[in-house]
Amino acid sequence: MNKILVATDFSNCARNAMEYAMELAKVLQVEVCVIHAIGTTEGINNNTYSALYIEDYYNNKRQALKDWANTFTAVESFKDIPVSTVCEVGSVSTVITKYIDANPVEMLVMGTMGSTGITGIFGSNANTMVEKTKTPTLIIPLESKFSMKSVITLATDFESPLSQGDINSLNEIISASKAEKLNVLNIIEGSASWKKNEAGEENLKKMINSTELEFSYINESNPINGIMNFVISNKTDILCLVKRHHNIVYRIFNKSTVNQVMNRSIKAVLILHE
Repeated sequence: MNKILVATDFSNCARNAMEYAMELAKVLQVEVCVIHAIGTTEGINNNTYSALYIEDYYNNKRQALKDWANTFTAVESFKDIPVSTVCEVGSVSTVITKYIDANPVEMLVMGTMGSTGITGIFGSNANTMVEKTKTPTLIIPLESKFSMKSVITLATDFESPLSQGDINSLNEIISASKAEKLNVLNIIEGSASWKKNEAGEENLKKMINSTELEFSYINESNPINGIMNFVISNKTDILCLVKRHHNIVYRIFNKSTVNQVMNRSIKAVLILHE
């Protein structure tokens, strides 16, 4: 991993996500890029600025972003982490996607409200980015803090294949957190009879070689409840989920397991993609 991209709206949630990303970058010895999107109509119709002075407004926002980023690099423990800033006009999803398409980014970090769910303008964009990008995305609720010896859980159906880039990101998160093991959770829905997926287990062991894997199987009619109960009972710090990129009909008429878990989790959620 070479670069972590952190999206900010200058909120407390974004500050917490930035602190998490800086801690991660320090361990992984990678650079951080902070990105902010200026709304297309922002700064035009307010008491201070008009269309005549819009470029001044944009420049002030770019300077504000640099000043915000500097509050982190001024911290002694973060002073050696390279931090750059990008401030562009457009929607959050458009600005982030454009940057990812043009630059090598191994992980996107975004903050959310946590216990109150993914709400508000910034929170809704976390859901949007999970849908639009295949870059591994780390969602940080306000309550979540980076810690060493993290407990990490991967919820999987053993059927969604991961790209090599996502596997690398997961291995690096495990190594950076110094996790003693990776919990691998498989929810068995609506059936009293089931057995271990030995082929799936062996495949994961080949891909994830940064720690020991411990497999758990839970028979639960509601996979969301099964995952959340496991997260609580095992004191999970980082929950890893695999996002399936369904067709447009599925996305309209069914809310995915990933988005539902994101809405309920007060722990960091790492979204990987099939």
